[in-house]
Amino acid sequence: MATETTDVAGVCVDAGGSALGMPQLCADWMPNQIFWLVITLIAVYFVMSRVALPRISAVLAERSGTITNDIAAAEELKNKAAQAEAAYDQALLDARAEANKIVAEAKAEIQAELDVELQKADAQIAAKTAESEAAIAEIREGAVKSVTEVAKATAKELVVAMGGTADAKTITAAVTARMKG
Repeated sequence: MATETTDVAGVCVDAGGSALGMPQLCADWMPNQIFWLVITLIAVYFVMSRVALPRISAVLAERSGTITNDIAAAEELKNKAAQAEAAYDQALLDARAEANKIVAEAKAEIQAELDVELQKADAQIAAKTAESEAAIAEIREGAVKSVTEVAKATAKELVVAMGGTADAKTITAAVTARMKG
């Protein structure tokens, strides 16, 4: 048996089996390279279309759904916040109205109590005034009586000091006439 040797030397390879120039550009090898390129592209296409692209589209669809749901939830929360703000504003207005009503009631109650206390104070002042006027009238009477007695005693002493004599009736009549005006 003899080994058969084939001569591989061709346009692209020298006698030692080394490539001449760039093997990718060798025209003799082009059909083989195109064949394996097509096989590789078909394999990559099937892998991409059956495995990678469905996963990518599922992730994109999930993200799109999540974004849509988040936007819808944000709109719902925005509407709820607007409703809550409107309810808060209405509650604030109601509370202010109630506070104003309570203040008005308290003012009316205080004014009524003040009126009652003023009436009591006026009555007390009137009673004190009446007492004071009575006391002043009593003091005046006492003062007039005292002045009359002092005037009578002084007039009697003056008449005696001047060397005259006067009876009590004359002195009383003269002091009474002088005190009347």
